[in-house]
Amino acid sequence: MTVTDTQVTWLTQEAYDRLKHELDELIDNRPVIAAEINARREEGDLKENGGYHAAREEQGQQEARIRQLQELLRTAQVGTAASEAGTAGPGMVLKLRYEGDDDTETVLLGSREEGSRADLEVVSPNSPLGAALLGAHAGDTREYGLPDGGTMKVTLVSAEPFRA
Repeated sequence: MTVTDTQVTWLTQEAYDRLKHELDELIDNRPVIAAEINARREEGDLKENGGYHAAREEQGQQEARIRQLQELLRTAQVGTAASEAGTAGPGMVLKLRYEGDDDTETVLLGSREEGSRADLEVVSPNSPLGAALLGAHAGDTREYGLPDGGTMKVTLVSAEPFRA
């Protein structure tokens, strides 16, 4: 993956700070996990040592989360949501109406990490739906591909800046 292929993730400063704090805690916890693995290794036969295998599993999960956070923070675009209402873009709360449905659905166009702080479904700008909606204005109807090969039409009813 080249630098131009990297996906940018929109985050508020609050979300960036929260994720950076989580990353720092995980990195600080590395010696604790390593000591736990060493202590379990000293208990003897590794084939039948459940504590050793559990500690190794925890270490693997922790390292995976560290890599995920490092990449997310490396590619993050930190700032406030766009202030211009009416146009779909990262950091906007979108009200959508799907073809054939009278109800509307409200989603955040942004990252899952940001949406965890709001009670909103999150749509990635890189997803088929998110990509179709980028740049749409209130009242625009867009079409996007479904996993089964079909297509779906969706109308942007409104777009408002996200407020955490």
